[in-house]
Amino acid sequence: MPNDYSDDRLRLVARLYYRDGLGQSEVARFARVSQAKVSRLLALARERGIVRITVADYEPRRRDLEDQLQSRLGLKPAVVIKAGDHPDAADLRRAVGHFGAAVMDSLIQPRDVVALAGGRTIHELVHHLPQAGNKTLTVVQAMGSVDSSVNAFDAQEVGRVMAQRLGGIFLALNTPAFIPEKRTRDALLELEQVRGVHENLDRANVAVVGMGTLQNSVFVERRVLDEAMVRELERAGAVGEVCGRFIDANGNECATAWRDRVISVQVLQLRKIPQVIGVVSGRDRSAAILAAIKGHLIKSLIIDEGGASALLAAASLAGTPTPRITRKMK
Repeated sequence: MPNDYSDDRLRLVARLYYRDGLGQSEVARFARVSQAKVSRLLALARERGIVRITVADYEPRRRDLEDQLQSRLGLKPAVVIKAGDHPDAADLRRAVGHFGAAVMDSLIQPRDVVALAGGRTIHELVHHLPQAGNKTLTVVQAMGSVDSSVNAFDAQEVGRVMAQRLGGIFLALNTPAFIPEKRTRDALLELEQVRGVHENLDRANVAVVGMGTLQNSVFVERRVLDEAMVRELERAGAVGEVCGRFIDANGNECATAWRDRVISVQVLQLRKIPQVIGVVSGRDRSAAILAAIKGHLIKSLIIDEGGASALLAAASLAGTPTPRITRKMK
């Protein structure tokens, strides 16, 4: 683009467009240039510093709701992301992922061992992590494959992305998440490769997990969980699912045949991990989140504002007491 336009000419175009609110066609007539040239003159005005665009700071978090979640439910930290007006499910996930990524990055320290689940919201968050590449992490897949069709939301893919963006290695749990019979499940757990991954899950000091319900579990969506097992889990009081482990309202794993056929991080392992971060979007998982908090399966939460409001309402309705944070779990 020619650079022989005077600063005064550029100031005129910028004034007409930015301050006086004229359209580009009106600016073109006023400044006696073609309409196509107006946008190029405005770009040149920015290059020369004649136009300096400033953006008022945007606070993406609801600090008031965060304070309530921390004081009411003992979550540290609790991160609540604004979602805007009438968001759909994809908008919620995108907002939680975009604005929650910086918090996640701050919680994961160099040389951490990170147990990582899959899920759409976790996928969004991981893909917004900075390209640091220097944390030397060990990222461990926390649950086997849901089925043979691995997609971008599954732990295998999400884990590779986290290790690539933050730096480190990824350890895959190369088994199905659900085995039809306990004997076969136990045999797979004895394989050296699988046993090695579980040993690293024992070493994890950070975990990133999602939460499902019997109605929206990935196992139902992908037809791994049949109707008979759903009924058995309902009778056992299942209100939520974390890494393939179905839990009751107290956060204990439901004693069903399903429990003996899953290959994933165990409930006791999750309880021992110092920092377990739940990543959730939507209003429909309050019972699952409350159960996970009560069972000491999550210690932190990243959620959208609608989900946070629903969670606080559910906690008030249930009369959920503030957890004893200093309690030492065995």
